[in-house]
Amino acid sequence: MQIGPYRIDPRVVLAPMAGVTDKPFRLLCKRLGAGLAVSEMTHADPRLWHTRKSLRRMDHAGEPEPVSVQIAGHDPAMLAEAARYNASHGAQIIDINMGCPAKKVCNVWAGSALLQDEPLVARILGAVVAAVDVPVTLKIRTGWDRDNRNALRIARIAEDAGIAALAVHGRTRADKYEGDAEYATIAAVKTSVCIPVLANGDVTTPQQARHVLDLTGADALMIGRGAQGRPWIFREVAHYLATGELLPEPEPDEVGAILRGHLEQLYAFYGEQAGVRIARKHLGWYAKDRPENAAFRDVVNRAESADEQLRLTRDYFAALAADLRVAA
Repeated sequence: MQIGPYRIDPRVVLAPMAGVTDKPFRLLCKRLGAGLAVSEMTHADPRLWHTRKSLRRMDHAGEPEPVSVQIAGHDPAMLAEAARYNASHGAQIIDINMGCPAKKVCNVWAGSALLQDEPLVARILGAVVAAVDVPVTLKIRTGWDRDNRNALRIARIAEDAGIAALAVHGRTRADKYEGDAEYATIAAVKTSVCIPVLANGDVTTPQQARHVLDLTGADALMIGRGAQGRPWIFREVAHYLATGELLPEPEPDEVGAILRGHLEQLYAFYGEQAGVRIARKHLGWYAKDRPENAAFRDVVNRAESADEQLRLTRDYFAALAADLRVAA
């Protein structure tokens, strides 16, 4: 898939997720096969750009190209300025958030709330595209609610405004993350525009990835929650799409090594205290697939230092690997 001058290969993309797709996680997912990783959303309000949180979100030093940065807001001029600011600080693709269903975002008329005002959508997209020389992409949902699915109209507005690629989550704003994603609307969007379309929603296995591409005809896949605790899903999906064969599940030794590397990057990026706290949710996601992992989560979540968190993690995965060798 092509976004402006950038070839996205493999065509499997890490979705922007607030509080999740920070720099350590983006780097990890890219290393494990993501063709592109989109940043957490950064607010368009310039008064917030110099907070500690925003400065971390705008830190892209050392990231493999292309660097994609998502911006959120509702004012066209403010979003245009945010796009210029981020492009001047390393963003090579600007992504506009019109997909977030969170109340605190929608209540300030940002994220998926914007889908209710198509003229405003057109003004925002036109302003941002005109403001920067880098490609601008857009992430949306299928509509505001199931009675108001307007993704096709938004897609045509986006194409007319010069948007370089469009990601569509197969739920409405009202659906939040409940129920199953629907792909018929994404398929309809794909046939109605000529720009690349990314299908998003409920892609958690290589087989589902193939199914979604077949149903929608999309140019690429965007994976969000399916990567939490399983960042190697990108190489699994890419391999399956290329060969039709499933990669074996990673062994405990490899999972433990991946996780320890992730933890160390979190400590380095946030500092020990914040890194240990932020690591807890990632540890929970890594441990979610096995019933016996509840005990692991409970122990590791009580760790107060990086050394303790790393030691408990190392010991846990070493014990898993030893159990497998005995069983074999």
